[in-house]
Amino acid sequence: MRMYDIIMKKRNGEELTGEEIRFFVDGYTSGEIPDYQASAFCMAVFFQGMTDRETYELTDAMAHSGDMVDLSRFGDLSADKHSTGGVGDKTSMIVMPIVASLGAKAAKMTGRGLGHTGGTVDKLESIPGYDIALDSEEFLDQVEKIGIALVGQSGNLTPADKKLYALRDVTATVESIPLITSSIMSKKLAAGSKNIVLDVKVGSGAFMKTVEDATDLAEHMVSIGKYCGRNVTAVLTNMDVPLGHNIGNALEVKEAMAVLRGESRGDLYEVCIALASSILCSVFSISREEAEKRVIGAIDDGSAFAKFREWIGTQGGDVRYLDDPSLFPEAAYQHEVLAPCDGYIEAMNAEQIGLVSVLLGAGRETKEDAIDYSAGIILKKKVGEKVTAGEPLCVLYTNRESVIAEAEKRYLAALRFGAEEPAPEPLIYKIIS
Repeated sequence: MRMYDIIMKKRNGEELTGEEIRFFVDGYTSGEIPDYQASAFCMAVFFQGMTDRETYELTDAMAHSGDMVDLSRFGDLSADKHSTGGVGDKTSMIVMPIVASLGAKAAKMTGRGLGHTGGTVDKLESIPGYDIALDSEEFLDQVEKIGIALVGQSGNLTPADKKLYALRDVTATVESIPLITSSIMSKKLAAGSKNIVLDVKVGSGAFMKTVEDATDLAEHMVSIGKYCGRNVTAVLTNMDVPLGHNIGNALEVKEAMAVLRGESRGDLYEVCIALASSILCSVFSISREEAEKRVIGAIDDGSAFAKFREWIGTQGGDVRYLDDPSLFPEAAYQHEVLAPCDGYIEAMNAEQIGLVSVLLGAGRETKEDAIDYSAGIILKKKVGEKVTAGEPLCVLYTNRESVIAEAEKRYLAALRFGAEEPAPEPLIYKIIS
């Protein structure tokens, strides 16, 4: 078998066999197939697409290219959640302890942030002592004991995806549904959970800018999950506006705790209710109405926050910071951005606002950049709200005094004002299962 023939076959729009796809994945992972041939393969897929069967074969081969986490000891109770990335998206820190408090086994490997999107690992590491590097036995034992563990991604989890993702990023082949599907789902399959909920973000702060594109991606991922014997649900959520009010690592931990304590009931709360309910529907085969009742009950009776506290403490985190959030260090500079005019906020460019938080120190532009856990933004006004000239729109938190003026300029440029109150947009577009 030759890679040349596989590239030509896909270039001509023919369907590849499972053997041919596995030959490519195995050869590229081992280094026997060079980058230039892998690039040609990705470009052929970009233009010719893949059938559902081909996408399944590619996903399965990538999932098995490295370590596979075995969660079989938990039967049908294992649950995982994945977000396609957004701004202010701290839902994993809320959803996973909720479902764990209700009997699911929440076993999650999660990543760091890059660019305008934050990473759950970085947020958790803003809690002093939290250990993201449990070995496999420690990880499984903790899930068995308390029902939840969140760790950084294994160094040898889906190595094929690591190589292909980096290649696609520099060869203009990112925007391909089969390649996106296989990238996301291979990691979820390798992580081992029986029940997977995908938070597919839609809008200016997301990779998928339209509901149509997000629906296409979601349907492919749900279909691949079914092919692979997993229960997959996709929840399409709005990312035209940052989620919640806090952007930045320690700031987002504080907001997550407020939701778990029942102190915050806004858009972040609603999205988390939908995601946690979707997990429970899948794990326990119950109706959405019953699932929502249980989720809301876990928040209201304190069991969700109690599970969060137990989880963080078990994994080495200093729970004093959870009991008294004022212990988190505060940025040296806190700068209010004031409204330039009267009117309504018609739109917010979530991606640009995420990049402002990076400028302040809350994110990284390269993998080597250090993160300032205290940096970020707290939104005072969001889309649809009326503002008066001189009224605070947000507060910028940073230890970089020199960037404040530029950050304010960029933040204001990310907002659009108008005289009329805009029509409300849906928070949750659809649920596909």
